[in-house]
Amino acid sequence: MSAHDRPGDPGSPGSAETRGSAGVDPRVVDGLLALAMTLAVSVVVAAGFDGPGSSGPVAYLFALGFGGLVAIRRRAPRTMLVLTVLGIFGYYALGLPVIGMALPAVAALYSAAELGRTWWAVGAGVVLVAVSAYFRVTEGQPVAYLYGYELVTNVALVAAAIALGVAVRLARAARAHAERVRELTAAEQAQEADRRLAAERVRIARDLHDVVGHHLSVVALHAHVATEAVGGDDAAARAALGQVGDATSAALRELRTTVKVLRGPVSAEPRGATSLAGVDALVRPARAAGLDVRLDVRVAPGALDGAIDAAAYRIVQESLTNVLRHASAHRVDVAAHVEDGTLHVRVADDGTGSRPGDDPGRGRGIAGMAERAALLGGRLDAHDGPDGGFVVAAELPARLA
Repeated sequence: MSAHDRPGDPGSPGSAETRGSAGVDPRVVDGLLALAMTLAVSVVVAAGFDGPGSSGPVAYLFALGFGGLVAIRRRAPRTMLVLTVLGIFGYYALGLPVIGMALPAVAALYSAAELGRTWWAVGAGVVLVAVSAYFRVTEGQPVAYLYGYELVTNVALVAAAIALGVAVRLARAARAHAERVRELTAAEQAQEADRRLAAERVRIARDLHDVVGHHLSVVALHAHVATEAVGGDDAAARAALGQVGDATSAALRELRTTVKVLRGPVSAEPRGATSLAGVDALVRPARAAGLDVRLDVRVAPGALDGAIDAAAYRIVQESLTNVLRHASAHRVDVAAHVEDGTLHVRVADDGTGSRPGDDPGRGRGIAGMAERAALLGGRLDAHDGPDGGFVVAAELPARLA
């Protein structure tokens, strides 16, 4: 057995390329091929066509041997091919009945071609046809008969066996390639699903940061008001505590909604509760805390894609949160309108603005708003106002490309 015939090579029994079809044991296939070869040679021996020798037990032993060689065709296709050719030569050297040169070699030629040893099969076929033609001529066989029948028959058998083996190998390789493509496609789809899931979770985390930060700012503000009002203005204290309760309830509702989203199927669409239509409810706690919030939202229903609408809502929410936390402002102007396919959002306060030396872009709230706008193809600018205070201005496409 040569090194190229060892298991593990392409075409060896240990490789996926040579395994039988689903549910068919390769040993069963080889057994059927061996039986077919044995019976075919035995039938020709029994017929005794043009044979000088007798169809005795030796001839049938050769038939059995030609069939038995099929057992090693997967492990050692070249060894099988060489032994088959030598067996044919030995058969005729013993003067046994004529069985043709190509017939006993059909299985060997087919197996060599099927298992990737095509040139060995071609070489063996040429040798068999050439030797057969030579001895036919030396025996006085008419050349016209040789070229008109004998040679054509042998060449046809050899070519058919090799072509069938090559076709089976190529079909198997095509199936294996298609399977690899299917696996790679499935892996790519799984990776894309993971990326979508990760992007959705990042979006949810941003939303949760905005919601919880806003409500906690409201809670802190009203808790401070209640602390100062206790004993002096119990009605104001009760009102402030009521606002604390409302803010915490809203935050808990948002948290429960987020948990449901995380446990449920991933959706690429933003949640419908966050849109510019809900800005009135958003500014209500800030107004209750004494902040003068003036709204100028002129956006027609359906004028914005859902993602844009939700992003604008979050920008307003985060801006109001920053005003409540840092600005010491008395008034906030919130404006939004669509012009030439672009949504313009502006939140301006009359507070202290940024402190000397501070970079307003360093805050995670402003950075998160800028990232949100950039992801949607827009931009956000945060800077001190010309007359004091602080301004957040965003431009977003009304429709996603």
